[in-house]
Amino acid sequence: MAERRHFDGVLIVGAGLAGLSAALAAAPTRALVLTGAPLAKGCSSAWAQGGMAAALGVDDLPALHAVDTVQAGAGLVDPVMAALLAAEGPDAVRRLAALGAPFDRTGDGDFAQSLEAAHSRARVARVKGDQAGRGIMDAVVRSVLSAGHVEVRTDAVLRGLLQQPDGGIAGVVVQMDGRLVEIIGSATILATGGIGGLYEVTTTPAELQGDGLALAALAGARIGDPEFVQFHPTAIDIGRDPAPLATEALRGEGAKLINRAGEAFMDAYHPDAELAPRDVVARAIHAERAAGRGAFLDARTAVGAHFPEAFPAVFAACLSGGVDPRREPIPVVPACHYHMGGIVTDAEGATTLPGLFAAGECASTGVHGANRLASNSLVEAAVFGARAGRAAATWTAAPGKVLHRILLNPLAEPLLQDLRRAMSTNAGVLRDAAGLLELLALIDRMELNQGPCGALIAARLVAACALARQESRGGHYRSDYPGQVQPARTLITLKGGVMESLAA
Repeated sequence: MAERRHFDGVLIVGAGLAGLSAALAAAPTRALVLTGAPLAKGCSSAWAQGGMAAALGVDDLPALHAVDTVQAGAGLVDPVMAALLAAEGPDAVRRLAALGAPFDRTGDGDFAQSLEAAHSRARVARVKGDQAGRGIMDAVVRSVLSAGHVEVRTDAVLRGLLQQPDGGIAGVVVQMDGRLVEIIGSATILATGGIGGLYEVTTTPAELQGDGLALAALAGARIGDPEFVQFHPTAIDIGRDPAPLATEALRGEGAKLINRAGEAFMDAYHPDAELAPRDVVARAIHAERAAGRGAFLDARTAVGAHFPEAFPAVFAACLSGGVDPRREPIPVVPACHYHMGGIVTDAEGATTLPGLFAAGECASTGVHGANRLASNSLVEAAVFGARAGRAAATWTAAPGKVLHRILLNPLAEPLLQDLRRAMSTNAGVLRDAAGLLELLALIDRMELNQGPCGALIAARLVAACALARQESRGGHYRSDYPGQVQPARTLITLKGGVMESLAA
């Protein structure tokens, strides 16, 4: 029998930027942050290199940012949500700066901003070139630790949800000190991150395997667009897991993609060349590698001797793999980087289940559509994390007993590695029906032996919806259906473990 505890306030699972933004915004309501890793560890936010996209410049407007977001999303972005993100983005950056995030500044004291792919303006606020995530998270963690209304447990691994007879969520089940503990709160926010750990080549922490997404789905929450996975074109190919990232800002500075013969190849794939949307660049690099020509990012002219101070994280990662980017091109490979799909929420982070909220990468706000605009992830986490925190703090839980526990099993490590290889091969940059059916058959076999595992449920959501979408759009590219014919979001629920489609 699991121990049961009651917390007079909001439960927040996850300690990335979305979760901690929610915790700060919940004030004066108490907030309990539950995470299985030390703060600023085990979350993608701290690893982000790019920065925060926001209309802070004199030549920019939130409306322009919203237009770029909609265009990058390949027809599936909710324009109302995009406008909200763009409107609140500048204040989110200023709020983080006020907490101590050391954004780069111009000589006049304004935010220094960089150009990234598919943006019509230079609007990405950065920290020391490529250290935005670390700089922002350090400031937010300091604020959380000094906030009197926030309590943090860094030894709590999510294992389940507590559900009431009306379908509402009453709390969570976590593993602490080797035992299961039920915690009941006034509201629950899932800020559990993405699914990068399901892929063999990823830029995200390996522990991010979609557990929050899987639990919400099992509880009956509406899930949106799980087939849309963004692959960052330029992970550094030096054999590390996770793969370090060569930030898109390098291409913004003029770095070129070349093959083994030294030939620049992006002009042959898209008129915007290196600054084409990420899905286009990822497929181009995939094609060059598949053809045996290799793919490299050449920053020798664009950055050269300035690499150590301009892009210290990339420089250090390259040197650790025996590559000096000042003198030689960087070998690159597409890697799972961001999940556009997730638990469907409204503008306040509320899911379709009473008492359950979601924010950050595990949520599907409709902002990213089929292809996230570069550097919109951190700003979305800050804007919608704070919105979820404020809304959850005012939620009045309906009285009623807990009906049952929805629990997940961990997937055995050898099987996880098999799954990661299969996901990269069959649900990666290029997909087709044969590969997706093979992947689903593998998941079926694993579930027979392993039972309900978060990794398998999340992988099935991606694979089954990728199979159902018989077209190519954004981050989802079907080699057997290369055209665009289905301009509607994927909305599904699980009923008794069976996937049901909903009208968009």
